[in-house]
Amino acid sequence: MATVKEYSVEEKLASVLRLQKIDSKLDGIQVLKGELPMEVKDLEDEIEGLNTRQSHIENEMKGIQDFVASKKNAIKEAEALIKKYEKQQDNVKNNREFEAITKEMEMQALEIKLAEKHIKDANEEIKEKSRVLEVAKKAVADKEANLKHKKGELEKIIAETDKEEKAFRKESEEAKAKVDPRLLQAYEKIRKNYRNGLAVVTVERDSCGGCFNAIPPQRQAEIRQHKKIIVCEHCGRILVDNDLEATVTI
Repeated sequence: MATVKEYSVEEKLASVLRLQKIDSKLDGIQVLKGELPMEVKDLEDEIEGLNTRQSHIENEMKGIQDFVASKKNAIKEAEALIKKYEKQQDNVKNNREFEAITKEMEMQALEIKLAEKHIKDANEEIKEKSRVLEVAKKAVADKEANLKHKKGELEKIIAETDKEEKAFRKESEEAKAKVDPRLLQAYEKIRKNYRNGLAVVTVERDSCGGCFNAIPPQRQAEIRQHKKIIVCEHCGRILVDNDLEATVTI
């Protein structure tokens, strides 16, 4: 029956420290990229939103233009009816018929005036929407130019760091496999709590290398002995001494 090797505390600390060093290299690459990936995504979302808005405005303008066309047709029909009624007036037999036709002509004249007012208002609305559309188009053009610039920067960084990043990611996965499962779980939880991703730190000038709070001399002596895993009582980071840090390389 195969025996499972029991790692010493020092070996466990060394394995998690090595993982931290590899992950810190990956974090450095992400820092190099900075906010570019997020900025690119935000710009793409903004451009998509502006394009949707443009389409909405264009559809509204098309609807207004169709409305104007219908009102122009209504004017033509009213004018045709007025001409028809004018001819009928020449053949009326009595005043009642004349008055009835006159009223119809007046109604059509009012329809023409109302349609002309609708057309005027609609054209003003089209003019305003055209102005808004031009502003939106300019905003899209500006953001697309900015997006092109940001993408260019990001692609350049990716091209320069891609090979290195892939190598470190592979090393990180291999290093994780060698870390005690419970210690790995604690390590990953601590990393998520801090923006700099530091879960394992050294004691620097009698202080925690993560939160810079003082570490008592007795505690420092225990850290150097590698007999147990010690965490900072202030920030919860795993503490190691400089001697161990110097022996762990990547």
